[in-house]
Amino acid sequence: MRIWRTVALAFLALSACDTALTDFPVRSEKAQKELSELGTNVHIVQLTAANIAQFDIRRLPSAGRTDLPSGNGWNYRVGVGDILDIVVWEHPELTMPAGEGRNPTESGLRVQSDGTFFYPYVGQIAAKGLTPETIRANLKLKLAEFIPDPQIEVRVVGFNSQSVSVTGEVATPNRQPLNAQQLTLLQAVDAAGGLTEAANPRGVTIRRGDRVFNVDLQAFLERGVGSNNPTLVNGDVVNVPRAALAEAFMLGQVVTPSTIDLTQEEVNLTQALTRVGGLQEGKADARGVFVFRATDGGIVVYQLDASSPVAFLLGTKFSLLPQDVVYVTTAPIQKWNQVIDSVLPSVTAVRATQVVAGG
Repeated sequence: MRIWRTVALAFLALSACDTALTDFPVRSEKAQKELSELGTNVHIVQLTAANIAQFDIRRLPSAGRTDLPSGNGWNYRVGVGDILDIVVWEHPELTMPAGEGRNPTESGLRVQSDGTFFYPYVGQIAAKGLTPETIRANLKLKLAEFIPDPQIEVRVVGFNSQSVSVTGEVATPNRQPLNAQQLTLLQAVDAAGGLTEAANPRGVTIRRGDRVFNVDLQAFLERGVGSNNPTLVNGDVVNVPRAALAEAFMLGQVVTPSTIDLTQEEVNLTQALTRVGGLQEGKADARGVFVFRATDGGIVVYQLDASSPVAFLLGTKFSLLPQDVVYVTTAPIQKWNQVIDSVLPSVTAVRATQVVAGG
């Protein structure tokens, strides 16, 4: 936060300038020459109707999608410890009677540690890793040696072999058994009591085997990104992290310079400008609405010429990201590259801090 105080001071100093007019647009030949004099990797992008769509994360096909491999549908496979209920129709002597007051889990057949269970006449039957339908078919084939065309039903009545764990910022962290019905991420979170107020649904992780996958659950809730509500499988560990403060900074000639909270929602540039009261009438240069964004490849500075009301329609398609700095220039200022030159060291320092912190 100390770094951003430095950024704010730099912008406040710029706001006090009152000399010659700014060169607009910033991609003019003269402006680009001034940019090269900074000697730093800075890329300027004018926001136009032709390029604005690429900055709207809601409309990007892959925006927020997890790289967790998609499953091919859920089909429960029996495991060690599961209990099977087997009925051979018209042959009650082969059906384990539940009896009055007893449930099938007490009278059923438990899959042993070797992955098999014992059944009269046919001996040990393999079960581990098989679906109930496959077990039924195998058992029918073996019983057919003793019973003509046996009619068999096999179902799992005790689901003990498979589970997932839900940890972190949920009301009741727990272990949840898997059964014949698929369990999705959202269902698992709901079964754990739902998210706490401190939760960050955008930063959910799923540990599957030796890999950890990031899953933006909020993208599913807000935009219906189906891949971000995956079906969970045995051994998955879901972790919902505590929300770290994610902010964008609104500075310069806006009515109320402040921060915009991006922790729980997506905010576009026009929304952000509206929340701080818009541009300072008589003081702001509407042509100079800049968004500074630090990236691995350097600093990207986006410019929106808001002198026309149509520009604010473009702004609705520009999504702000955490640590973005929005700065509205004073009318007039001497050179637009003063804005770049003054804030660049601080923006670069913020990016370096993020990298060290793993952000």
